[in-house]
Amino acid sequence: MIQAMSSSNLPQPRFRYTPLIKAGPFYKTAGMVALDKDTGELSVGAEVETDKILANLIGALADFSLTLDDLISATIFTTCFDEFSAINRAWERVFDDKQRPPTRTAAGVSALPLGASVEIEFMFYREDS
Repeated sequence: MIQAMSSSNLPQPRFRYTPLIKAGPFYKTAGMVALDKDTGELSVGAEVETDKILANLIGALADFSLTLDDLISATIFTTCFDEFSAINRAWERVFDDKQRPPTRTAAGVSALPLGASVEIEFMFYREDS
């Protein structure tokens, strides 16, 4: 069974898409850019954007009955690969020695939606109990 899910703790989509899809034990987010959930404004700068994306994700996890322990994979897209160390600094504030990091892929791209410099999509796995 495939189920579309959303959260009031995420920024409202600007386009027609589902923020998260549950398919069996897998949960997949749409690509997330650094929008403020209240104002809809885009944060600017690779590290700030990554911080905002991760904060938005963490703020919505309870709405999906997920935790970071359920996170298995992340894909990072960036238009500023030369600033990847800044993305890593934000990443490592969440995925430190106490939190197991997911697998991760990073790709340099020429452009992202809304002029963002970072977009991240996430995949979770959680068996229903």
